[in-house]
Amino acid sequence: MRFLFTVQGEGRGHFTQALSLAYLLRKNGHEVLATLVGKSDSREIPKFFLDKIGTPVYDYNSPNFTTLYKNKRPNVFAAVLDNAVHPMYFKKSIRFVKDKIIEYKPDAVINFYELITGMAFAYYKFDNKLGIKFICIGHQYVLLNPNYKTTTEQDVKYYFLRMLSKATSQRATKLLALSFRDMPGSKEKRIVVVPPLLRREVFDVESVRGNYIHGYMLNTGYYDEVLDWHKKHPDIQLRFFWDKKDADDITVIDDNLILYRLNDTLFLKSMACSMAYSTTSGFESLCEALYYQKPILMIPVHVEQEFNAYDAGLSGAGISSNDFELSKLINFIPHYQPDTHFHDWVHQAEDLFIKEICED
Repeated sequence: MRFLFTVQGEGRGHFTQALSLAYLLRKNGHEVLATLVGKSDSREIPKFFLDKIGTPVYDYNSPNFTTLYKNKRPNVFAAVLDNAVHPMYFKKSIRFVKDKIIEYKPDAVINFYELITGMAFAYYKFDNKLGIKFICIGHQYVLLNPNYKTTTEQDVKYYFLRMLSKATSQRATKLLALSFRDMPGSKEKRIVVVPPLLRREVFDVESVRGNYIHGYMLNTGYYDEVLDWHKKHPDIQLRFFWDKKDADDITVIDDNLILYRLNDTLFLKSMACSMAYSTTSGFESLCEALYYQKPILMIPVHVEQEFNAYDAGLSGAGISSNDFELSKLINFIPHYQPDTHFHDWVHQAEDLFIKEICED
């Protein structure tokens, strides 16, 4: 089969999922033709993705999160307002996605939670007109699964996330809901629960217990919090990764605080050899930490990551916080009990994805 990928360009998780699935599809004799990335001007497509995806990569404007004071948490109102004043950008993006689908004529479009793609399928109806399957992949689709139970309070909190998930998957043939654990899906809603798509490099690195905290900051505004905690606890070793555009590859604050510009290989090695992980709660890196059995402190940046943190907590991955108060993580380490079933669940991924994408 011939596939076209569309990827949401916020964070690193959707990129690593696309890399993982591209590898599995090619391993099983299929072809990935091209990759379309919906992004904002504030984000760069990571070099590791451009180097490894093995297809032409095209980017276009797509709705994004607008950050608040000190570039930390997104402001939902500001994001809505900012995106609302750019309707022509997005109309142009929908046409761009349409043109690329017609140009490449794939058997299926696989969408990693990109909103413009859902809008393009809703408007142009490629499934009816060209017989192109539309398969959507993301952790957020678990929330659309009637077999996933949340509280009344969470239903209110996650309402807009559910609406966004529906918008990204309009006219979808199938929703593949990435999950920390196995559970029933929903045939009526076309939802199949599947394991996380971990990169194959994860399996090549051995997990050992180190003496430092590994961390990731999605937004650079959190640096002040990390630095403030470090000044109060200078004897604890910290190795943090960030995606600051103008930063050096390695920034040495002192012997016990080192900052690295995001590098996928170095990131995995650092995580695997750490004693614990502190993160802004992207789904993919939470799964990697679970696989390496590292206790996690989760600091959600926006509602998607609040859901990631909540769901990971149900699997015993770690604890949540509003800031990088790393003392909470140190106190949690003695109480951490890793999910012993997670490895087996992850290793079912290849068979399940090939079956659900290529054999139905």
